[in-house]
Amino acid sequence: MDIDASRAAHLVKCLQEQGLSEHDVTGILTRCGIPKKSVWPVPEKITYLEEAELVRAACDAVDDVTFAAASALSFRESTTITGYIGKYSRNLGDAIENTARFHDLIDPALAFNLRVSSNVASIEISWKDASFGKFHRHTEYLLFLALSRMRHLAKTGFYPLEIRFDHQAGKSASSFSKIGGFPVVFEAEKPEIVLGHTTLELPIPSFDPKLRDHLIAYGNRLLSEVDKPTQNLRAIIESQIIAVLPGKVPSAEEVAGNLGLSTRTFGRRLTESGLRYRTIVDDLRYDLAKTLIKDGMSMTEVAFSIGYADQAAFSTAFKRWSGSPPSASINGQDS
Repeated sequence: MDIDASRAAHLVKCLQEQGLSEHDVTGILTRCGIPKKSVWPVPEKITYLEEAELVRAACDAVDDVTFAAASALSFRESTTITGYIGKYSRNLGDAIENTARFHDLIDPALAFNLRVSSNVASIEISWKDASFGKFHRHTEYLLFLALSRMRHLAKTGFYPLEIRFDHQAGKSASSFSKIGGFPVVFEAEKPEIVLGHTTLELPIPSFDPKLRDHLIAYGNRLLSEVDKPTQNLRAIIESQIIAVLPGKVPSAEEVAGNLGLSTRTFGRRLTESGLRYRTIVDDLRYDLAKTLIKDGMSMTEVAFSIGYADQAAFSTAFKRWSGSPPSASINGQDS
């Protein structure tokens, strides 16, 4: 499913503000499979995967794991239907609930809902396509961007109580709290933005009940016409593996059982799709390892996180994947 390219266009603008030339930025877009015309001068459409790859590539280009999150804090206006519905809602709590209701229209991989307890309110994030959970920088970008959007709607620079992520961040974890000015927690139970009750009551100055009701009616019509995107087999398998990490990687037999398939049927479907289970596991491990190494995690921690019993086994596997030992990634030789 294609998505609006405004978020990608904002990141490109931030890269240019960092001093990257048009040639450099175009090269990054090309490596991510994104035509320049899709994001500049007028944002059009790109795929969710292309956006996730772009966020990762942008952080790599400036050698800063917090770059995407910091860039997200300067994002303002959304031109999607959910952006307009939020703009004309009564207060921030209503805007969050209305946006969550119609989020399927703009986002094929992520869902969220507002949960209010006696002490706090939480915008809880869940993956419709869990395979995107491996893109840590993208997840950070989206949650920090959601905060910036809420601030823009309410016209006030409020702070959340916490932003939480369920992935690891190693030595870079404290850097996210510094750029945000509020606690950022990693290895939490789920990704979420934790707010105080009074934050939900912040009024939205652009509130217009007639426009809001008109847009909600329009959104309901669009929802009735939307076909739910289906995940491909590789994404489904990656979701199963990510769900049990850090720790032991499930066997093909275990994944087949979780999907309600016999081992024979699972193997046949892999063959029909031109896939091998071991290749999917290796590709995912390699992808996650590169991210965790850049986060400053030790080799022992990385090894455990992606399902290896010891550092030696991980180092052997990494050299097989990349042609270089893990230390080459630390030194910037492996991008």
